[in-house]
Amino acid sequence: MSSMADPASYLTRLGRFLRDYPIIPLIVLLLALVGLLEVMRPGIVNERWIGNTIKFAIPLAMLAACQTLTMLTGGIDLSAGVVATVSAFVMATQVGVLGVPGGILIALVPALLLGLLNGFGVGICRVHPLIMTLGTGLIGTGCLQVYQRFVIATGSSVPDVLAWLGTGRTFGLPNALVLFVPFAVLVIFAQRRTGFGRLLYALGDNENAARLSGVRSWQVYLALYALSGLIAGVTGLLFVGLIKAPSLSLAAPLLLPSVAAAVIGGTSIFGGRGSYSGTIVGALILTVLTTMLTLLQMPEGARRILFGAIILVVTAVYVRLTEDG
Repeated sequence: MSSMADPASYLTRLGRFLRDYPIIPLIVLLLALVGLLEVMRPGIVNERWIGNTIKFAIPLAMLAACQTLTMLTGGIDLSAGVVATVSAFVMATQVGVLGVPGGILIALVPALLLGLLNGFGVGICRVHPLIMTLGTGLIGTGCLQVYQRFVIATGSSVPDVLAWLGTGRTFGLPNALVLFVPFAVLVIFAQRRTGFGRLLYALGDNENAARLSGVRSWQVYLALYALSGLIAGVTGLLFVGLIKAPSLSLAAPLLLPSVAAAVIGGTSIFGGRGSYSGTIVGALILTVLTTMLTLLQMPEGARRILFGAIILVVTAVYVRLTEDG
């Protein structure tokens, strides 16, 4: 009897550990992947490689913040990639007319509007977040295609300040850390130390109980998705500085990995559990995996299959291990 109880007890303890301290096994996994990469190609892990890994992980981690915050309430933001693309494209086509500050500010307007539309649909109209954000993503894509027709003759450009942030280095470290470090600290602080963050966890744990406690959920959803839209917009501006070529599908490749980064980082898609610190490590893990797949010459289609499989497997494992925790 005890031999059968011990494995169950072990799984229960492991589930509680993963639930309470998900970042520890994530860091171990990240280090293991880096070690494996060094074995695959000796000498690849150096100061330049570390800088490049961080540089490409930052836009992914920022877009994954949209998923982490919305997942805390049991939602998701499938419009984040489109919003990032819209902001980047609008900025690139308007800086020549309005100047750099004006172009950046006007680019964040559609991001905020799409975020507010998501919040209105989810919080007031009670549309499921998956359907609502998918719909606004399609609307945003259509509007961007129409917008392109009117500005196709004006050309586009990426300001030097965004190129400096996206591709520049200082003392071997990416300049994007100047933006990302305060951003990450603010998100983590907001999650853990503010009333807004506690409301996100409360809605994800039990929305009905939160409402009975006096929480006006529609206000929280409105603020949440507006914030997610702004984060996606800023991410698009940073990402176009990295790529230096605005397009109608600029940030689309980041959407699925951003969901995967949040899930790998320990954020439950069912709400009420997660931390942005884990999401950051998840983004680094995916970036290292991308490097490994590149070395293996794996095509883009296979990478998408892998990311989808990661989401399914990690979700199944976390549900299995934490359902009794």
